[in-house]
Amino acid sequence: MLADYWTLNKESKENKEIKCLLCPNFCVIGENSAGKCSVRANIKGELVAESYGYVSSIALDPIEKKPLYNFQRGSKILSIGSYGCNLHCPFCQNYAISLEYDKSKMQNAAPELIARLAMTFVPDGNIGVAYTYNEPLIGFEFVRDTGRLIKEAGLMNVIVTNGYINIRPLSELLPIVDAMNIDIKGNQAGTYNMVGGKAKEVKSVIEAAHKVCHVEVTTLITPEQTKEDIEDIAKWLSGIDPNIPYHLTRFFPRYKYIGKTPTPAGVMYEMKNTAGQYLENVFLGNM
Repeated sequence: MLADYWTLNKESKENKEIKCLLCPNFCVIGENSAGKCSVRANIKGELVAESYGYVSSIALDPIEKKPLYNFQRGSKILSIGSYGCNLHCPFCQNYAISLEYDKSKMQNAAPELIARLAMTFVPDGNIGVAYTYNEPLIGFEFVRDTGRLIKEAGLMNVIVTNGYINIRPLSELLPIVDAMNIDIKGNQAGTYNMVGGKAKEVKSVIEAAHKVCHVEVTTLITPEQTKEDIEDIAKWLSGIDPNIPYHLTRFFPRYKYIGKTPTPAGVMYEMKNTAGQYLENVFLGNM
């Protein structure tokens, strides 16, 4: 499917390169190549969202699993994932679909099919669709098209994201979004340098989303994470709203961190106490 947020890189137009404007990576993509996310590709001079309709994972989950603890507690939500990610975390907990995927094993589902499926689960407590598992916002067009149908059906849209998207496309999605869980990797430049991003971009998304929909925030407590970093994040979040739910998730060895040790439980409780000095709702995950 043709993608919406792009422009030709005029300096390289003769080589048919395209500059993608969806996220802060601003990838300049050569013909027959894809951007950092592996999803947005230059096909014969047109930017295409190649993941459109590809579904790697689908499940009816408790809303708390997203995690969303202060939104529609006790309900269920149809959760779907695709493939790819615009950040490359060496500790990725879902790397099998975010970074090392096999499209041939995925199903293809149009937005209309997802909307119909969501409706069939309403008697089971389903409140809508959560776009999750991989990074959903790199598949902007699919989330937008499906999300509009979900809202027309009277259901809810939830996005679980790394928050690495530019404000213009985000502002088009927000009117149809009911809740978001946004992952912030850390507050220090070194953390985002490691994964290929910038903390300030994610912070801008958290601020913009909080004005429009319910927002909860998550940080994975990796071996590099420091108490000072968590304190900085919690203090910053409290300046927006001290009632923002903040989830601290326990790290387990995955991907390139397979030989590392899981975060000790004692460290998790220490981090919770630190964040709790500034925020009213701090939760521990994967304990």
